[in-house]
Amino acid sequence: LTVNPYSRSGEPTSKITGIVVHYTANPGASAIDNRNYFEGLKDTHTTQASSNFIIGLEGEIIQCVPTWEVAYASNERNIDTISIECCHPDETGKFNDDTYRSMVQLCAWLCMKFELNEESLIRHYDVTGKLCPKYFVENEEAWKKFKKDVGTTLADF
Repeated sequence: LTVNPYSRSGEPTSKITGIVVHYTANPGASAIDNRNYFEGLKDTHTTQASSNFIIGLEGEIIQCVPTWEVAYASNERNIDTISIECCHPDETGKFNDDTYRSMVQLCAWLCMKFELNEESLIRHYDVTGKLCPKYFVENEEAWKKFKKDVGTTLADF
């Protein structure tokens, strides 16, 4: 994203202590659609919003904000977390297999990069109480399985 006050401030992060998982809340939209929305905020000034990464419906990963810069995604935790927005095909918010696989891989890689573990993964809900990512908030067992899958993948690196 272009540096601007609405989606990429250029402000440096402090030490990264967590990874925040989000869902896009716009069923069927692509990763590039979401990236372009964030980029467009520099012109529309509608709100401040972004994420470090977006994972698409085909498992593609787009980086929007470098990991050493603050993304506007998780309120007071923006300064010490990496945020990942994840696309989903329908209103349930459940991620398809391609998106899920990339989520696990990206989270494991980020844990390795920042010397974290699967317990460092949090939901947007855990920061603000927002129903995000919807499926992982409404299905606690699915969230626990996701964290376990990241831990297993991290052990394989």
